[in-house]
Amino acid sequence: MTRPPEYPFYSQWESPELVPSFLDGSLTAEQDPRWHCSGAASPAEYAYWAVKTCGLACLKMILAARGEPVPPTMRLVGRALDRQAFVPIPGTSRVHGLIYRPFADWVRADYGIAAEVAAELTADGLAGRLAGGAVVIASVHPWVRWPDRVPPDRGGHLVLVTGRDDGQLILNNPSGLPGTSQHAARIALTDFARFYAGRGIVITPPGPGPARRGAAAGPGRGDSEVSPGPMYPRMAARGGGP
Repeated sequence: MTRPPEYPFYSQWESPELVPSFLDGSLTAEQDPRWHCSGAASPAEYAYWAVKTCGLACLKMILAARGEPVPPTMRLVGRALDRQAFVPIPGTSRVHGLIYRPFADWVRADYGIAAEVAAELTADGLAGRLAGGAVVIASVHPWVRWPDRVPPDRGGHLVLVTGRDDGQLILNNPSGLPGTSQHAARIALTDFARFYAGRGIVITPPGPGPARRGAAAGPGRGDSEVSPGPMYPRMAARGGGP
């Protein structure tokens, strides 16, 4: 195993134990009793962003693992918009992002995190980077929460892959199901490959001494996800979701 499985976990919703209810529509995100912890001004604002912040949940996990203060989600949303890691799509409720290149530049500038855009990274290549001590924000299909399923395509959702062990990957899934596919979930590398889009952001381990801030991001062209509109989580009941 290349990294302890007890990597800190954050959900993209403030109440991770309620994720199944948000996904099947029995609860709306506006009904999350902890919505205010996100820093949102209203339940509606929280619901709009909750389905779009899987990548920011991964950032919160990385900050927590490094002993850094973890800002509330909406503060991170504001910075992502400022840095154009999120770009609203005019005339829709959708957001272009997380956009990898500006995200990588932002987290290096603000937090000293060395983030390498990996526009082409095979599943085996990803496992190799874990062996070197990195973690990977990986683009997968949302159905990765159900490893036995065959997804209709790949990508569209971000998870944090934190380690590998005996042919399995260990990942934290911001929209995973509690107790099964959420925190330190294990999935066979061959199963992971069915969901994986072959791209992501490699986060290299912090070096000794103070964090370096303001340097350029690692090599690779920018890539991105397209975050869903506010009704997207209810699609999980019929096979979609964040």
